[in-house]
Amino acid sequence: MAGGFVSQTPGVRNYNYKLTPKVFVTCFIGAFGGLIFGYDLGISGGVTQMKPFLKKFFPDVRKKMQSAHQDEYCRFDSQLLTLFTSSLYLAALVSSLFASTITRLFGRKWSMFLGGFTFFVGSAFNGFAQNIAMLLVGRILLGFGVGFANQSVPVYLSEMAPPNLRGAFNNGFQVAIIFGIVVATIINYFTAQLEGNIGWRISLGLACVPAMMIMIGALILPDTPNSLIERGFTEEAKKMLQSIRGTNEVDEEFQDLVDASEESKQVKHPWKNIMLPRYRPQLIMTCFIPFFQQLTGINVITFYAPVLFQTLGFGSKASLLSAMVTGIIELLCTFVSVFTVDRFGRRVLFLQGGIQMLISQIAIGVMIGVKYGTVGTGSIGKSDANLIVALICIYVAGFAWSWGPLGWLVPSEISPLEIRSAAQAINVAVNMFFTFLVAQLFLTMLCHMKFGLFFFFAVFVFIMTIFIYLMLPETKNVPIEEMNRVWKAHWFWGRFIPDEVVGVSAAEMQQKSV
Repeated sequence: MAGGFVSQTPGVRNYNYKLTPKVFVTCFIGAFGGLIFGYDLGISGGVTQMKPFLKKFFPDVRKKMQSAHQDEYCRFDSQLLTLFTSSLYLAALVSSLFASTITRLFGRKWSMFLGGFTFFVGSAFNGFAQNIAMLLVGRILLGFGVGFANQSVPVYLSEMAPPNLRGAFNNGFQVAIIFGIVVATIINYFTAQLEGNIGWRISLGLACVPAMMIMIGALILPDTPNSLIERGFTEEAKKMLQSIRGTNEVDEEFQDLVDASEESKQVKHPWKNIMLPRYRPQLIMTCFIPFFQQLTGINVITFYAPVLFQTLGFGSKASLLSAMVTGIIELLCTFVSVFTVDRFGRRVLFLQGGIQMLISQIAIGVMIGVKYGTVGTGSIGKSDANLIVALICIYVAGFAWSWGPLGWLVPSEISPLEIRSAAQAINVAVNMFFTFLVAQLFLTMLCHMKFGLFFFFAVFVFIMTIFIYLMLPETKNVPIEEMNRVWKAHWFWGRFIPDEVVGVSAAEMQQKSV
């Protein structure tokens, strides 16, 4: 498939390319890095409502569940139980900062391999856990794996993909995450029916499978042209670029990559330089987009879907089945983003998804408030329960084609090479920090805020939708090394970008954008 692309941003170059089998296969394998994150997201919530698991590690929660007069909002409230889930994300935060250096010095693929290896070891600890300490050590090792993978995979995909298909290929990472969630939920559904401790051990131990997939994938993947140039392998980089673009006419794009690399070498301290005014747009976006992504409330559904559905009156088996349904819907709707993000752009999906999530969250909060009130002792009929599940599915669909994939895509594509690893590390660190907070505090917040918790997240969805409308320019079809022109043309961020960075005068830029 030969072609090119036309960018709507003034001054952006147009490259020639062909959509080659090699770039498709490498991006497909590279996206495997999302499987380990997704598998853990899906497996945690299911395991934490399995009775043998709770009896062995969290007996107090098990006793609380059996109480006849238990406030439904508070039946799972336990800081130790939430620490089982949230400890992984704190470890991922720390490891993402180290992963930045490894990704820059040794290439994206070896950071992915290391992520898979530590996740594999962590899965073994969890599968054979005999006490809380062993369980938490396993979770921390899993977190190190997630941190390395989440730091390197989105950057790898953005650098390998042709500019006008970068959104679709990068969204493969989110597809892999959701696929991992769905597979984990299906596994939980069947292992929960096994007697004794074998069920939860199988669920936790099978995390070694996606870990092995990313390790094997990393070994056979080539490195990106950007990374090869950055590490001094110029000839290999040009051959790789010709290979993935399907043409020998790559001189213009190759020169842009070389220029970007030369500029990046002038930056000795990327962590210090990213604080400079010229990188203010990237710094703000790599902080606020992952912050807002977690404050959509999606992890309330992802982590604790089975727990949440049990709180709403579903039985154990029915709650796992409902979580499976929402996971499948999220997977299918993620493909909407894959096929539309490079056609309609990032902003349209962000804004539409935000509005859809806002309306559904308010409706869910109202329904739960009417049925349970503030005391949490009411009940929900079958028709009302089904309606709540439907509203949750609408909410999940809105997230799946907007903040889910775009929360990883946009931060990975907007930064110049000299700060890219540091910016992606910040993106992952902020994401993991607020994932940790939500995971650790959700059950307590549900206990104390009751149905108001859904309104709490709805307020943030409203704020983030306004933020995107005002502050995020459209980045579709723009080569990753030409992104500064997008910021220069923006009504607010343009003041931070020096004219010499984009190689055009401010007057010329303004004239071209008219």
